[in-house]
Amino acid sequence: MPSPKAKNNAGRSPNRTPSPHLLQRQGSDPTSARLRASESPTRRRGSGSASASATGPQQQLPEEDCMRLNPSFAGIALRSLLAIDLWMSKRLGVCAEEDSSWGSVRPLMKIIEISGHGIPWIAGTLYCMWKSDSAAGQEIMLNLLLALLLDVVLVGIVKALVRRRRPSHNRMDMFATFSVDRYSFPSGHATRAAMGARFLLTHLVLAAPVRVLVLLWAVLVGLSRVMLGRHNVTDVAFGFFMGYFQYSLVEALWVSTAGLQKLLGVLG
Repeated sequence: MPSPKAKNNAGRSPNRTPSPHLLQRQGSDPTSARLRASESPTRRRGSGSASASATGPQQQLPEEDCMRLNPSFAGIALRSLLAIDLWMSKRLGVCAEEDSSWGSVRPLMKIIEISGHGIPWIAGTLYCMWKSDSAAGQEIMLNLLLALLLDVVLVGIVKALVRRRRPSHNRMDMFATFSVDRYSFPSGHATRAAMGARFLLTHLVLAAPVRVLVLLWAVLVGLSRVMLGRHNVTDVAFGFFMGYFQYSLVEALWVSTAGLQKLLGVLG
C-alpha cells in the first residue's frame, strides 16, 4: 500500500511546472510571449502593409481625390472672383428694397428696367417696320427684329445651361418674366442694351448728343440690373460682352429685302 507521501506527490504532479526546454519547444517562452503581447495591432498592420508594398505595386489615390487635396491655381482664382462678385453685387444693390439706402430711386430704376425689356423692343420694332414707307427702313427694322429674336434665343440657352440663381436680395417683381428668367447669368437686359445700342449707332443717322444718350442709356440699363438686385456684376459684364458680339453675328447674317422676298417666294 503506498505511503501518504507518495499519494501527496501524485496529487501534485499535474501542477508541476514544465521544464524550460519544453517551453521553448512549445513556443511558450515568457520573454517572447511578453514581446508578442506588447506588439500592437497597428504595428502588425503596418508591417503587413510594408511587406505588401515591397512585393506589389503601391496603391495610389484616385485622381479626383488628388485634385481635391491639391486645388489648382485656376480653381482658387475662380472661387476668389466669385466671392468678390457676390460681395460687390450685395454692396451695389442699393435699390433692392424700398427701405434700402437708395430706395427712393427704385421707381426710376424700374422704368429703366422696362426700357431694356424685350417686349417693348420687339413691339416697337414691329410698329416702326409697319409705319416705314421705304425699303431701306423696312430692311433695317427687319434685321433689328431678327437680332432681338436671336438675342432672346441665345440668352435663354445660356441661362438654361448655366442655371445660376439670382442674388438672394432680389425681389421677384420683374416685368413680364418667363420660366428661364429665374436664372441670372447672363443679363438679358445687358445683352439687349449692348446689341441695340451698337445697332442704332451703326444704322441710324443720329446727332452727336443723341449718340451720347444712347450710350448713356445702355450703361444705365446695366447699372440698374445690379442696383435693383436682379443680377450680379459678372452677369451684367458678360451680358455686355455677349451683346456686343451678337451684333457682329447679325451683321454676318444680314437679310436684305430682296433676299427675304426670294426666300418667301421659294417657301411659298
